[in-house]
Amino acid sequence: MKLHAYTNCRMRWCPSSVLHLLRCMLLRPCTRRGRSRLPLWMRGTWAYMKLLVQSLFFNSLTDSDVFFDSVFEPLFFTVDYVTRWFGLVFVCLVVLLTSSILVIAYVVLLPLILNTYSPPWIAWHICYGHWNLIMIAFHYYKAAKTSPGYPPSEKRDIPFVSVCKKCILPKPARTHHCGICNRCILKMDHHCPWLNNCVGHFNHRYFFSFCLFMTLGCVYCSISGRNLFLEAYNTLERFKHLDMEKPGVPVTGMGPLIGLLPPGQSNYQTPAPPYTLKDRMIHKSVIYMWVLTSTVGVALGALTVWHAVLISRGETCIEKHLNAKETERMATWGKVYKNPFNYGRLHNWKLFFGVEKRSHWLTRVLLPSGHPPRGDGLTWDIFQAKKDLMPV
Repeated sequence: MKLHAYTNCRMRWCPSSVLHLLRCMLLRPCTRRGRSRLPLWMRGTWAYMKLLVQSLFFNSLTDSDVFFDSVFEPLFFTVDYVTRWFGLVFVCLVVLLTSSILVIAYVVLLPLILNTYSPPWIAWHICYGHWNLIMIAFHYYKAAKTSPGYPPSEKRDIPFVSVCKKCILPKPARTHHCGICNRCILKMDHHCPWLNNCVGHFNHRYFFSFCLFMTLGCVYCSISGRNLFLEAYNTLERFKHLDMEKPGVPVTGMGPLIGLLPPGQSNYQTPAPPYTLKDRMIHKSVIYMWVLTSTVGVALGALTVWHAVLISRGETCIEKHLNAKETERMATWGKVYKNPFNYGRLHNWKLFFGVEKRSHWLTRVLLPSGHPPRGDGLTWDIFQAKKDLMPV
């Protein structure tokens, strides 16, 4: 009886023990070899990849979104890392391109305007151009340097709708996590690499105003410089053909006999019209300015119109996609989804610009203003009462 029990116990113990010994014999040398040869960053990367694979089988709530987020996490991390470090490059690029247009405007166009235009047109160009320039510079600086707004990191009695999976902190309504800034943003719209900053509750107005006035400035330069562009382009083409062709007047009759031409030459070479290096650089500068402002005006104008539509609906870029998904989900149940932060088009614009009386359309919209937005970005009114913020 004891022998039988011992045999059964031994038969039950042997397979697991043998497997355990084999694992130890196979894994220990590899582990030691890996520890001695693999650098620390490779071991950290390998551990991170293993964690990603294990996260795919974390629990029964795993769905396709979690799966694709885990699979593409290295790609997202790389894009966020590159965007974070190239933000300063994009900002410098904006400053350099804008400065180049200013140099051309002051060095090339302004003397031409002063010499050819009538006094009323001179006053218009100088006043509008400098007002537009001030609005662009002010709003770009404020959009880049103003904090978009962050939820409090310490525990406070504030209403929240969820908990951030990355920050492990409560998220108020309209708050989303930015992978590039690596923190949650109040009323996040998007991360703008051209600002090297997130667009959120406290700098959304500065961002939109910059896009609007930059578009107006590009359209202004494109329209007012169209004739100069055509003249410069035709001049360059004309002198390019003159360089390729040999200008000359055929000499016949007694001309060769009296020694007007060297032997073997039948055309008298006439001098080309004067075209200096300065003239060539001026014409190329005008062409560069017109092409750049026209291209930026079209691209940035489309972006500005898109954001204007979203502001009219009381949405951000992120909320546009979330509301579309929620609308589809509610439609399957036979219900209609309504955006709780849409207070009507006029009210949405008043809240966005902070307009509380008639004079604010001038002092807060058409002139530089550093006033903060309405509210703290932590709490929001749902279906606000249709009460005018100003008499209209």
